[in-house]
Amino acid sequence: MTTSGHAGASLDLLILGGTGFIGTHQVSYALAGGHRVTLFNRGQRDIERIAGVEYLVGDRDGGDYAALRGRRFDACIDNATLVPRWVREAAHVLSGNVGHYTFISTVSVYASDAEPDADETAAREAYAGDADPFTLSPADVRANMALYGALKALSEDEALRCYPGHCALLRPGLIVGPGDESDRFTYWPVRVARGGTVLVPPRLDPVQWIDVRDVAEWSVQVAEQRLTGAFNLKGPAQPTTMGDMLDTICAVANPAAVLREASSEFLAAHAVQPWVDLPVWIPGVGDTAGAHRRSTARAIAAGLRLRPLTETVADTLAWWRRLPDSRQNAFPAGKFGLSPAREQELLGVLATGRL
Repeated sequence: MTTSGHAGASLDLLILGGTGFIGTHQVSYALAGGHRVTLFNRGQRDIERIAGVEYLVGDRDGGDYAALRGRRFDACIDNATLVPRWVREAAHVLSGNVGHYTFISTVSVYASDAEPDADETAAREAYAGDADPFTLSPADVRANMALYGALKALSEDEALRCYPGHCALLRPGLIVGPGDESDRFTYWPVRVARGGTVLVPPRLDPVQWIDVRDVAEWSVQVAEQRLTGAFNLKGPAQPTTMGDMLDTICAVANPAAVLREASSEFLAAHAVQPWVDLPVWIPGVGDTAGAHRRSTARAIAAGLRLRPLTETVADTLAWWRRLPDSRQNAFPAGKFGLSPAREQELLGVLATGRL
């Protein structure tokens, strides 16, 4: 088993999805390794087609897999599935015609985040919805994200059933890096780069993340090596704190920025939401004690490589600075991160020493 780079012969590789955040990096890495790449999706994001890639069009939500009928592939990576029906319906066409299947799942399948260092054997979320889960669509999940983890867990079960003995389940945590439009992690490099005093959460709380390119590249390596079973994908390899992460971001983005730490009590008193208002941060106590302390030993032992945070920060900023001015000026644009006015308000209260 190799621990880095490409392994084995060239593959006929099918990627379900392939044009989004993870997929673009998978395609680049697979092509660099000499693989023949086919993408199957709705064709709505193929504005700049890549030479040497075969594009097949279908609609998984509508059950349209006609373009895949009669095709055989050495390996398939399924990026896009939110509901178990998609796994089952794709398998009706692909099962028996795919040598290895990799399902991109999530750490959200786990029923609890309370236990530090929990591994892939931890209990998963049980589906408790009213509707038959095999009738649900991605739109149903987006309308009720409480279903997300349980439906991903059912999708894992369906993948194992449909591809017995040649299926890998990859469970990433927070995926970060160039191309991430959510501002979940991007908030920090961009905010620090802008300078001044930056409100930050407790420095000693634990944190984990994974660069999108590490997920993408290792998913291809999993297919090359025909690995099976479940793997948590998070980094870095050693325990890390929010303070460590933020100090590294400062060193890369703007050493002159001033980090002003607020206690959990202060943040709770002012309704500052972990993960949302101060992205990435999840308190390392109680029900979330293990959220950023999940074991990744199995994936590391199997060859997962994690690039340094300095590279992720630098490349994220470089990508960000190529975005249109309108997007940069709208920062933070989504639900993640504090507005400048709200941050200044909180910093003002913090300076008084009051909760």
